[in-house]
Amino acid sequence: MPLKNSYTPAAKTSRSAGENHSPIDGDASNLWAEFAQSFRNLVQPLPPPWGELFEPLQTGAVDDLVVIAQIGQSLDGRIATASGHSKYINGPAGLAHLHRLRSLVDAVVIGVGTALADDPLLTVRRVAGPHPARVVLDPNGRLPASAKVFTGDGARRLLVTAEGTQCALSPEVEVLALPTADRHIAPPAILAALAARGLRRVLIEGGADTVSRFLTAGCLDRLHVMVAPIILGSGRASFILPPIERANQALRMPIRAHQLDDEVLFDCDLSAQRVPIGHAKTST
Repeated sequence: MPLKNSYTPAAKTSRSAGENHSPIDGDASNLWAEFAQSFRNLVQPLPPPWGELFEPLQTGAVDDLVVIAQIGQSLDGRIATASGHSKYINGPAGLAHLHRLRSLVDAVVIGVGTALADDPLLTVRRVAGPHPARVVLDPNGRLPASAKVFTGDGARRLLVTAEGTQCALSPEVEVLALPTADRHIAPPAILAALAARGLRRVLIEGGADTVSRFLTAGCLDRLHVMVAPIILGSGRASFILPPIERANQALRMPIRAHQLDDEVLFDCDLSAQRVPIGHAKTST
């Protein structure tokens, strides 16, 4: 079965962005801006070339939340070398896709480990669009106030931490203190707290442990896995999940594959295992 190529024209335009993190200029930028407006206005069907890929993210199938995770990896399922180096496993097309996701969601979520290791901006730079709210999961208050995710640029900034943790942050950073179990904050509790603050379309961006915990908890509607044509041979795995004894116990889900230049995006539908978190869908 051939890969779907409806997304390929957009991926090709992303080559012009180079490595300077600048937005795409000209017709491609205008086309994406128009598409994003249609997406937010819940226009259906969405226009090509992005309609088929992003339409599942418009509205929730289980409740009024949409939760998507994205991970970029090598052909052998690695997100970084053994030393932790990961810039950049994915090429310009894959990075542009990540920034498109950011521009469509209300909030992007990372774990404190990723925040400390990469000190990411989590802004939209490679495509046109607004910056999402930036959320860091930091139960023990390890992240310093100087972290780039806390930069005041007009976007909301939130820290999710454990009850009783002392955090010395700017008063502009929203602190959500939630109960813990086994030193972790449950993914459904995190999503419910974000939804209560108007953040209902959420991107879980990393790292592998954070994405894996949301996957294991049944809290993802979609999972985007961007596979680059490289083999690292060793390094950090994309997913850390509970062990299984037999291959037939593995998680299987419907997928759609899209070619983005020399990378392949696997769009995985996890709605069948998603646990209800927000207001449940009702039939009319």
